[in-house]
Amino acid sequence: MNAELINDRAQDRLVRTTRTAIGDSLRSVTYFTRSDYDQLYLRDDLDRDADLASYIGIEKNGFQAVQDAYGEDSELGEYEYTIRSFEKGFLLRVATESEGVFVTTDALTIQQFDKLATALKSTLETWRE
Repeated sequence: MNAELINDRAQDRLVRTTRTAIGDSLRSVTYFTRSDYDQLYLRDDLDRDADLASYIGIEKNGFQAVQDAYGEDSELGEYEYTIRSFEKGFLLRVATESEGVFVTTDALTIQQFDKLATALKSTLETWRE
């Protein structure tokens, strides 16, 4: 994990965007690129021993597999985001060609996931400005 992967201003913006969208349901925020990752936020009541490298590998490779499988000609339209459901929470992945964010959460409605994904995608597209 590279502590210099993303600057402090961008870290704050991603975490603030996520907290604004879903509040206390937020469990963690992790930013990733094709080659590295940085966990930006972890809720105090959670263990810090998660195997993030495995998650990152799955999320990066999974994104590419989705892009390859559905492409631009999908009858469903353009890919937007992925939600994964687990026994103790959910994972939302939003990515561009070169970077992405995965957020773990408590239970949310589909409307909350959609609002969060839209906000994160917008932030990823504009955070360097």
